Amino acid sequence: MNFFCALNPADESGVSSTLYSLTGGLEECSSSSSSTSAAAATSSTMNGTIPTKLVDPVDDPLPGVGTYEDFNTIDWVREKSKDRDRHREITNKSRHSTMALLLSISDAFSGWLLMLLVGLKTGAIAGGIDIAAHWLTDMKEGVCLNGFWFNHEHCCWTSNETTFQERDRCPQWKSWAELVAGSSSGPFPYFINYMMYMFWALLFSFLAVSLVRAFAPYACGSGIPEIKTILSGFIIRGYLGKWTLIIKTITLVLAVSSGLSLGKEGPLVHVACCCANILCHLFPKYRKNEAKRREVLSAAAAVGVSVAFGAPIGGVLFSLEEVSYYFPLKTLWRSFFAALVAAFTLRSINPFGNSRLVLFYVEFHAPWHLVELAPFILLGIFGGLWGALFIKANIAWCKRRKSTRLGHYPVIEVLVVTAITGLLAFPNSYTRMSGAELISELFNDCSLLDSSQLCGYKSPTNTSGSVGNSLGDRAAGQGLYTALWQLALALLFKMLITVITFGMKVPSGLFIPSMLAYYNHDWFNGWCSPGADCITPGLYAMVGAAACLGGVTRMTVSLVVIMFELTGGLEYIVPLMAATMTSKWVADAFGKEGIYEAHIRLNGYPFLEPKEEFDHSSLAVDVMRPRRSDPALAVLTQESMTVEEVETLVESTHYSGFPVVVSQESQRLVGFVLRRDLLISIDNARKRQEGVVGASHVLFTDHTPAAVAPEAPPPLRLRGILDLSPFTVTDHTPMDITVDIFRKLGLRQCLVTHNGRLLGIITKKDILKHMAQMSNRDPESILFN
Repeated sequence: MNFFCALNPADESGVSSTLYSLTGGLEECSSSSSSTSAAAATSSTMNGTIPTKLVDPVDDPLPGVGTYEDFNTIDWVREKSKDRDRHREITNKSRHSTMALLLSISDAFSGWLLMLLVGLKTGAIAGGIDIAAHWLTDMKEGVCLNGFWFNHEHCCWTSNETTFQERDRCPQWKSWAELVAGSSSGPFPYFINYMMYMFWALLFSFLAVSLVRAFAPYACGSGIPEIKTILSGFIIRGYLGKWTLIIKTITLVLAVSSGLSLGKEGPLVHVACCCANILCHLFPKYRKNEAKRREVLSAAAAVGVSVAFGAPIGGVLFSLEEVSYYFPLKTLWRSFFAALVAAFTLRSINPFGNSRLVLFYVEFHAPWHLVELAPFILLGIFGGLWGALFIKANIAWCKRRKSTRLGHYPVIEVLVVTAITGLLAFPNSYTRMSGAELISELFNDCSLLDSSQLCGYKSPTNTSGSVGNSLGDRAAGQGLYTALWQLALALLFKMLITVITFGMKVPSGLFIPSMLAYYNHDWFNGWCSPGADCITPGLYAMVGAAACLGGVTRMTVSLVVIMFELTGGLEYIVPLMAATMTSKWVADAFGKEGIYEAHIRLNGYPFLEPKEEFDHSSLAVDVMRPRRSDPALAVLTQESMTVEEVETLVESTHYSGFPVVVSQESQRLVGFVLRRDLLISIDNARKRQEGVVGASHVLFTDHTPAAVAPEAPPPLRLRGILDLSPFTVTDHTPMDITVDIFRKLGLRQCLVTHNGRLLGIITKKDILKHMAQMSNRDPESILFN
C-alpha cells in the first residue's frame, strides 16, 4: 500500500486523500470533480467526525501505525496570506461604514474572546476532573457516612473528633472492612479492604478502556505526540472533536482513579486543545484558516499545563519549548492570557480545598548550601539515566505490543496491568496512595516539626490494615530502615510498572518518579552553623522529580519554571537548573529523542522535528520528484491548453496543485495553481454563461496569444488565481538548507528549478522520507512503504 496515495506535486492538501471506509474497505484515491466537494474536503479538518480506519474497528479501533490514513498538511505561507487578504478587506470596508467598523473591531477582539472562553472551559473541566478523581480514588478505601459524594478529606473536615496528628481519622469515614465486618483490625478486615480495593480498581479501568474503545479511539494515550504533529501543520481528522473531548474527560478520571501508574498532565493538554478546536468553530476567522487555528491550539497547550500543574507561566514556556511549531509574539501574549484565565478559574473552583492550584503545594523554609550541589548533580545523573532507560524500555514494550497478539486485546491488557498494579501496590502503603498524594508527602517540609520526628504527622502506627496517614506516620511506627526499604521497593515498582502502563489504550500521562531523602540532623551538623537545619528532604524529592521528568521529556526551562511555581521557592532555582541540565546531558548521551518524539517515530506520524539536525550532504536533486523511473511531472501551460484538456488532466490525477510553465518544450516556470481554485474558477465561469466551453483556451496571462483564432470560443483567463511567486530552490541547493526552509516557513511543497527551468517538486513528506532513510530509522514503517 502506498501511504501517500501518490508521490507527486501537491498530494498533501485536504482535497485528495486516502480514505478508508468504516468497515475497513479500501477506497481508491480519486479527485473531486466539483468545487463543492473540493471545498468540503478542505474544510473538514480536525472536526468531530469518526476517524477513518485502515483495519476493522472490531479488531483494533485504536490509534497506532496504520490507523491515521489522512495525514494532509497545510501550507503556512498560503494560510497566512489568506488571513492578510481577509484583514485588508475588513480594514478597507471599515473606512466606509459604521457597521463595517464595528465588525472590524469585533474581528480584532475575537482572538482575545476565544482565549477567554478556552481558559474558562478548560479550567472548569480540569476542576471537575480533579474533584471526581479524588473522590473515586478514596472510594477504593471506604465511604463517607455523611454523604457518599464526599471524599476522605472533605468527610473529616467538619468532624470534632479529628486532630492535627490524625486528621484522616474521623467517625464519619468508614473503611469497607468497618462497614462489612464491623472492625478495622485483623486478617479478615484487611482481606476485605484488599478485595474492595481490587474491585474498584478493575471496575474503573474496565470502564475507561471500554468507553475509549467504543466511542472515541483517539481518547487514549497522552495526546502530546499527536498534538505536536497537528501543530507542525498536519491534519488528523477527528482527533480534536467533541466525542474525543467527552470520552477523554470521563475516562481520564476513571484511569487515574483506578490506581494505574499514570498522570493527567498530557491528557489535560489534549483536553485543552479539544476545547480550543471546538470553540474555534464559533469564529469564522479561525474556523476557515488552519494556520490561525494552530495559533489557538498552541495557546491551548499552555492552558492544559497551567491547569495540570497549577503553573500558568510554566505552561506558556512548555508550549513554546516542547509542543509548538510556530509561536509568534501575539500567540505568546494570548497564551499567557488564556493560562491566566484557566488558573483563575481552577482557583475559583478550589478542587483541593486548600486555596491552591495544586494538591502538593509546599513552601520550603531552610536555605540550601553550596556543598549540596554535588548531590543535586548526582540526582540529575540518576534522572538522565532513568529517562534514557525508560524511553528505551517503553518503546521496546510498545513495539512488542504492536508486533504481537497483545495489541489486539487492549481491554484484557488494561485489566491485567490493573490487577498486577493493585495486587502489588496495596500491601505497600507508599504505592497504595495516589500519585498526587505520594508526591505531596515526598515534597513536605519537615523543618517545622520536632527534630525527633520524621516528615509527617506524629500519630502512632496504623494497625488497621487501611491506608496509613503519611510517610512520617508510617516511618515513625515501623522504623526508619523499614520505611526506607518500603520506599525503595515503591520506587522500583513504580519504575517497572510505568514502563508497561504508559501507552496503553486509556488516557495516560507520564508519572513523575520522585525520590526522597530522610535525614537525621546529627549526620550533617558539621556543614552548618549551630542550630541550623542543613538538609531539606522535600527539596531533594522535588529536585529528584524534576531530574527524572527532565530525563524522560528533555524539558529544561519550562520544567524548572513549573517546579518553581509548584513550590514557590525562588531560592531553589539553581538546584533545579543544575539537576535538570545534568539529566538532559546524560540522557542525550544515549539518544536525543524525548519520550514524545520517540512515540511520534514509533507510530509513524509525519512530523518534521525542529530540534533535529540534518547533517547529510545530499542535494535537492536527490530528493525531488519525479525521479528517473517516475512518469513526467504533470504541469499546465500558460496559454496553450483548453478547458477540456485541463479538466481531463485534473480528473486523471489526484494532485492538489499544478505548476504552470511557459510551454511543454521550454518548461520555464511561471507559477503554481491550486486544484481547488482551478475547479471553482471553471465551474463559476460556466455558471455565469460567459461562453466558456470545452474548446476555450485557458490563459494564465493578461494578453491573448496569436494562436487563439478570432472565431474561437471566449478564453478563460485565470491569471488571478495563479501564484506568481511559488517557493523554489535550485537543483544544487543543499538539503540542510532546504530542510530549514520547510521548517521555518512551514511549506507544503517547494519547486526545484535549474536556470529557471522546472525540474521537479519536493513536498514535506518527501523531506520526512529522505530524513528517515538517511538515519535508517523505521525502514518498515507504514509511513514510508
